[in-house]
Amino acid sequence: DCSMAAEQLKNNPRHKAYLEGVSLHQLRKLYSLLKGHLGGESLAESLEKFRQEETIDPEEDMNKLDDKELAKRKSIMDELFEKNRKTKDDPDFIYDIEVEFPQDEQLESCGWDMESGEEI
Repeated sequence: DCSMAAEQLKNNPRHKAYLEGVSLHQLRKLYSLLKGHLGGESLAESLEKFRQEETIDPEEDMNKLDDKELAKRKSIMDELFEKNRKTKDDPDFIYDIEVEFPQDEQLESCGWDMESGEEI
């Protein structure tokens, strides 16, 4: 498991001083590329495989995933959230954003919001 190996390397007292500035994500990527190389994959194939593992498919049914895979997807989503989050210390932070949505467009209806006396 590349994640476990990366954590062990980063937390190893012998290497800790050298790896302080290296993120855990970079170490996981390095281990993944090394694993692909040892498996006979090209660099491009290994990079594409890593990109697919680190990307969330919006069409994927996460209810069918086991606990380990679900935790991995949640970790990816948490990292993406933290990367995109705006805090009050950011230079482009705006406290109160007001957005006007166009009213002249046709509104879409959804099946779940139809009134149905039979189902209630």
